[in-house]
Amino acid sequence: MKIHHIAIIGSDYEVSKKFYTEVIGLKIIREVYREERKSYKLDLAIGEHYVIELFSFPDPPQRPSRPESCGLRHLAFSVENVSVKREELIAKGLICEDIRIDEYTGKEFFFTQDPDQLPLEFYEM
Repeated sequence: MKIHHIAIIGSDYEVSKKFYTEVIGLKIIREVYREERKSYKLDLAIGEHYVIELFSFPDPPQRPSRPESCGLRHLAFSVENVSVKREELIAKGLICEDIRIDEYTGKEFFFTQDPDQLPLEFYEM
């Protein structure tokens, strides 16, 4: 029917929490500490739509990113204005790739990455 949410494990929970809420701008729905797992679970939304579960676990392995490996390649967020979003993220200290044009749709997009090098795409609506 639709994707319910995407789960992400951050290597440093506080850094990832700040990134996804203050830099990307997702809204916190709920935050739970699970003592038995020594793990946080943070539910995040875009507007009113639940989209990401951010987890922390003790000593998770690093995510292989480059060269690209099997599994999740990247997350893509829709934005109204790619240039404006790119400048906002650069002003917040992110390194953003140049804007490109999708050869099939003609839409603009660019990539950056989260604190654990998960590629994030911002794609024109």
